[in-house]
Amino acid sequence: MAKTNFRPLHDRVVVKRIDAEEKTKGGIIIPDSAKEKPQEGRVVAVGPGGRDEAGKLIPIDIKTGDRVLFGKWSGTEIKLDGEELLIMKESDIMGVLA
Repeated sequence: MAKTNFRPLHDRVVVKRIDAEEKTKGGIIIPDSAKEKPQEGRVVAVGPGGRDEAGKLIPIDIKTGDRVLFGKWSGTEIKLDGEELLIMKESDIMGVLA
C-alpha cells in the first residue's frame, strides 16, 4: 500500500482498481474516452469487521491481497499518496476471484 498508514474502520475495505485491457481480443485499441471503469480490483486494506446488535465483532471474510468484483457505482473514490483507491463496505463486494 501507499506510504501513509491507512486503516479502514468497521466493515469497510480499501480496493485498488485493476486496469482494464487496452485492446480487444481482435486487436482493436480502445481509447480512454470509450473505456468503462473496471469493476475488478485488489484489496489493499481491511477493517476489523462490523458489530451485531449485542456488540459482538463479526469478522470480514475478505483479506488483503484478494482479487474481487464489485458494483459499477460501489464505493467512494479517494486519492491517497497519488494512488486512486476505493473505500467500500464489505457488502458492496460481489465475490472473490480465485
